[in-house]
Amino acid sequence: MQAKVSIIMGSTSDMPIMKQAAEFLNDMQIPFEINALSAHRTPEDVSEFACSAKARGIEVIIAGAGMAAHLPGVIASMTTVPVIGVPIKASLNGWDAILSIIQMPPGIPVASVGLNAAKNAGILAAQILALKDENLMNRFIDFKNSLKNKIIKANKDLSEIKYKYKVN
Repeated sequence: MQAKVSIIMGSTSDMPIMKQAAEFLNDMQIPFEINALSAHRTPEDVSEFACSAKARGIEVIIAGAGMAAHLPGVIASMTTVPVIGVPIKASLNGWDAILSIIQMPPGIPVASVGLNAAKNAGILAAQILALKDENLMNRFIDFKNSLKNKIIKANKDLSEIKYKYKVN
């Protein structure tokens, strides 16, 4: 089995957030790898990773970092593989991470999900991969239908709650 998605975090302290992406990819049966790389402490390793990702079969990179979250942008500057940035709330209520990820210069795009929203990064990675994998697309459609069914059930459950002035 060869990884199609690479989950990268600035340090292992980011794992409680980044595991959300890993769990979703695992549930969707998408092979992935997980590594800690720091744009500031291990820049040579980041460069080696980013420059070799495509040749190693990586099709999407999910990069999470807190504080001055340069990791997703640095990786994106060195690869043609799509990068999804996960801003992690570590300081300044996460604004420094958000701005570091979304304010990229022209030509170096990084897709971004919400603060601490690594699961959405996993979902977006699966959606990208599903474009060329019919079996994965079917699993993704099932996932989306499960979201719809949760709301349908929630409304059914809400309809059974009775109040004197509730009209539905």
